[in-house]
Amino acid sequence: MLIGDVEVEGRAGVDVRIGADGRISEIGHGLAGEREVDGRGGALLPGLHDHHIHLTALAADAASVRVGPAEVLGREGLRTALCGGPPGAWVRAVGYHESVAGELDRTVLDALVADRPVRVQHRSGAMWFLNTAALRMAGLEGDGRLWREDLRLRRLVPAVPLDLTGLGRRAAGLGVTGFTNADPRPAPGLRRLLSALPQRLVVMGPDAPVKIMLDDAALPAPGALAARISAGRPKPVAVHCVTRVQLLVTLLALEEAGPVAGDRVEHGSVIPAETIVWIRRLGLTVVTQPHFPVERGRQYAAEVHPDDRAHLYRCRSLAEAGVPIAAGTDAPYGTDDPWAVMRAAVGRDDGESLTATAALGLFLGPPGRPARARRLEVGAVADLCLLHVPLAEALHTLSGDTVRAAFVSGRPITS
Repeated sequence: MLIGDVEVEGRAGVDVRIGADGRISEIGHGLAGEREVDGRGGALLPGLHDHHIHLTALAADAASVRVGPAEVLGREGLRTALCGGPPGAWVRAVGYHESVAGELDRTVLDALVADRPVRVQHRSGAMWFLNTAALRMAGLEGDGRLWREDLRLRRLVPAVPLDLTGLGRRAAGLGVTGFTNADPRPAPGLRRLLSALPQRLVVMGPDAPVKIMLDDAALPAPGALAARISAGRPKPVAVHCVTRVQLLVTLLALEEAGPVAGDRVEHGSVIPAETIVWIRRLGLTVVTQPHFPVERGRQYAAEVHPDDRAHLYRCRSLAEAGVPIAAGTDAPYGTDDPWAVMRAAVGRDDGESLTATAALGLFLGPPGRPARARRLEVGAVADLCLLHVPLAEALHTLSGDTVRAAFVSGRPITS
């Protein structure tokens, strides 16, 4: 394939040839051959890679009712949202937060909807709430609050149709050519299921790195976590850190086990200033979500301890200290639009904002080295994002509307 008249790393009017092996074979002006794609002066970039996403949960969104703070207000609004659909049919609702209608359990849900099985997922993805009808049909008992029970629920409740076609198409339209699926316990056959997507795929666990979930209520001692990390070496780990104590235990454990290339901190929700030098010394990459303080600002202001608010989802302070950073959308628990994440990273008013170029770079790294932006050069794999406009204009808007086409190994995945 020959892509003509594109801007490549500041050079305008460039042609790019892609060989039969799916790699860039030539870059230059006036390359011989018929152009199969006329770039019309738009920028040609490495394709975006979402470094932390939950693909099956995102694909299930099309069959779910959204009941988050942006969609529902109060108990009556929640009741209305949950009562849609045919009587007796299962209702799967997602995105719930206590600011909508308070704490949920079996009794609260029964008072809202009793004539059909209902399951509601908390915005964090960690908790499901079931009413009595759902518990009965699943053969479960209890108060209807199921903490990190996804594996068991998969066996007990009806499967949800997964719109992988729609997911892949939307992502391609945003210039996304790769995903790192970040489920802590991937279901059997997950890679085979997700192979229907046109994007390049990394599944944590079967591929590297290994995802390790931490919860404050069952937090291992640093030595126990170090033993777990050591048992899985030489694979790198990606440790879920959403609280101050989870980060400290992780750093102590990695100090004891010894870091390896590719070790990651996922989220880095709370990174105290005094730990930044430690993170850098261990050579860790922080894969964060700079959009969460923007999307969830009101809830964070009300719920996050004042001592932690200055340390939320750091970006600029990490970058300035030499800590490698990258980003994932964490969809469906955040937006699935990486350009919206970039805009949030640029627009933050808490001292952690990035330049537009740095924000774009959060999604340009390869999965194995997510913080090192790929370059378009001869021999590089042709996973590409073609824009309608030159890069300077795209950086001004940071909008997915500027994306014209995406290619994986030189093969177009968008029209």
